[in-house]
Amino acid sequence: MEYLTGQILKPYRVDSTGQVLFTDGKVTDMIANQVTCEAYGYTYDTETQTCRAYTHNTNIEQNTSNVSNSINGVGNSTELGTQIVQINGTKNVLRGFNTNCLINGTGNEIANGVSNSFVGGRMAEVTADQSIVLGGTMFGNTIIGHKQSIQLMCGTRTTNGTNTVSYLNNDGSSLFAVPENTVMYFHADVVAVRIGGSAGSGAAGDFGSWVERGVVINESGSMTISRERDTIKSNGATSNWQPTGITQDTNFAMRVRGDTDMNIEWLSNITFTQIKTGVSL
Repeated sequence: MEYLTGQILKPYRVDSTGQVLFTDGKVTDMIANQVTCEAYGYTYDTETQTCRAYTHNTNIEQNTSNVSNSINGVGNSTELGTQIVQINGTKNVLRGFNTNCLINGTGNEIANGVSNSFVGGRMAEVTADQSIVLGGTMFGNTIIGHKQSIQLMCGTRTTNGTNTVSYLNNDGSSLFAVPENTVMYFHADVVAVRIGGSAGSGAAGDFGSWVERGVVINESGSMTISRERDTIKSNGATSNWQPTGITQDTNFAMRVRGDTDMNIEWLSNITFTQIKTGVSL
């Protein structure tokens, strides 16, 4: 949803009780006043001073929030729209509209709208579709995602020599957000193969492979990256091809470059080793 004219907040998510939580683009789960709530067409509950999408009913929640879910353990929570998930453990949270997820562990959290992900360990934070996340946060630490490993994929196709962003899961739009005050080492195994194109040099079947690695830091909203690349093996006319890890706004992205009139498929398998510091860097 876009911001309405004159509003600095917009709806971010609806929790399992029907309460609408807002964001200003930086901070999430904010409480809106009556004017903002009603401007977006929701109902403001003056008694609880909350903005509501619907009146909470525990029977409705059970029917709509937990469709074909299997939950083994105590203290787990699945918010509205969660379906076809498996939870083995305690105090895990799915923030809603999550599908086809598996959690094994304690205190892990999957963000609203994230699906097809696998989570293990303690206090992992999952923010990207089709990711594998292993949380290594010690008991007693209150920061979700304090120490964890994340594995995900980025893909695209190039047809010329222009620098092109490779998106999460080859979906053409999604990038990986780096949390504030977080340091992440990234290691990307990248492979590319030519599948066609009219260029006279080389041929379909030409390939290249690289390791792109480095450290990306979000320092209170300001991004920096230090990186290097090793060429592993290649065959054919691939001298112009290359992948590069970059930052875009507060996201990490893999940028790739092919060559003129070459149709090239790209895939990056990326592992992040993360420390979310909990202090302003």
